[in-house]
Amino acid sequence: MKNSLRTRSTLRTVRPATADTASAPIPQVRMIRVRRIFHALPTNYFLLLGTTVFLVVFGMAMVLSSSSVDSYLSGGGFFGVLLHQGFVALVGIPLMLLVSRAPLKFWRRIAWPALILTCFVQCLVFTPLGVTVAGNTNWLSVGSFQFQPSEAIKVALAIWLGTILAHKQNQLDDWRHVLIPVLGVGGTAVMLVMIRGDLGTTVIMAGMLFGSLFFAGVRLRMLAIPLGIGAVGAIAAAAGSANRLTRILSFFGTGCDTTTGTISASCWQPLHGTWALANGGVLGVGLGNSKAKWSWLPAADNDYIFAIIGEELGLIGAVAVLLLFVLLAVGFIRIMSATTHLQAKVSTATVMVWIIGQALVNIGVVLGFIPVLGVPLPFISAGGTALLTTLVAIGVVLSSARNGQNTRVSDKLHTSPAIRPAGS
Repeated sequence: MKNSLRTRSTLRTVRPATADTASAPIPQVRMIRVRRIFHALPTNYFLLLGTTVFLVVFGMAMVLSSSSVDSYLSGGGFFGVLLHQGFVALVGIPLMLLVSRAPLKFWRRIAWPALILTCFVQCLVFTPLGVTVAGNTNWLSVGSFQFQPSEAIKVALAIWLGTILAHKQNQLDDWRHVLIPVLGVGGTAVMLVMIRGDLGTTVIMAGMLFGSLFFAGVRLRMLAIPLGIGAVGAIAAAAGSANRLTRILSFFGTGCDTTTGTISASCWQPLHGTWALANGGVLGVGLGNSKAKWSWLPAADNDYIFAIIGEELGLIGAVAVLLLFVLLAVGFIRIMSATTHLQAKVSTATVMVWIIGQALVNIGVVLGFIPVLGVPLPFISAGGTALLTTLVAIGVVLSSARNGQNTRVSDKLHTSPAIRPAGS
């Protein structure tokens, strides 16, 4: 009896000691893991990620609505364009998340190879592989696969500009160390696109170059002369093409007199885009009930998808889309202000100028504020190449947000009492 009591007493005294020594670190380890999961990433990361995914999902709905008629008439069925866009999104979103995990040193290593490779692929449009779309020979066709290499150059430029300007961080006051590499190498990439007639993409890429210099802290007086030369070059490029010159003249009303009963081809799209917006009113005609998409409005699922949004969802829907891009811009700016790395800041700023600038150009064209330039609405317009490269660019920005925050969080974790060695 005494032995059994001694055994029970021993068990009672041993078990708590054994349990404490075996399980004491477990809650601390779990607490650290939970902190890493929920606190390692800043709110800016989730703001940008959430807004991007929402825009992509919203774009799917609008692509289905705007493309169903033309897709059916072309033999692809009502869901032909949507299935292609959906496949690209299913590939692009996981790829974006994978890219977001890359460290900054990875982007420094691949900056030059990525720019050289994408420029080489762009040069292939000068070969028989090049395809002309709407007067622009900036597409490649390999079998049944067709893509636009200039979109990939945008991603490479964002990475390269962040790397080169960070390398020249202490020499930004010397124009030889700034303008020669940026406008020399980057300007060559832009010229490869402009030569084949894509003025809209050229304007966006030129804006990326100057935007990166501005947000890197280069003085405005250093940018005045290059900006003037660029403006003259853009005017010369527009005047040198009959197709682009016709678009500009139609913007000023040439051939757009509706009272005569004849409308020129260059005025057809802007006018029907305006009429679609007017038909939508404040509340819209309802999702899927657009009349303009019935072969009245060219590129209804691409360059002029904002007109379909305004017609079906009305002024409220159009303003909501604008606010989503404003929210996206806020996410970019918050990431830029939070990082201490010039490379991350410049790459983020370059992607912001690209996406937000392109959205404003697209919407400005539909509203009739600027001539038709032929650029899609990011995340919303149909187009596999544009969607995939834009998602990759967002992944690069998320990488900047992740890396800046991880450094600070890891420092806190290493100094946390929960993981200090015993006896410290």
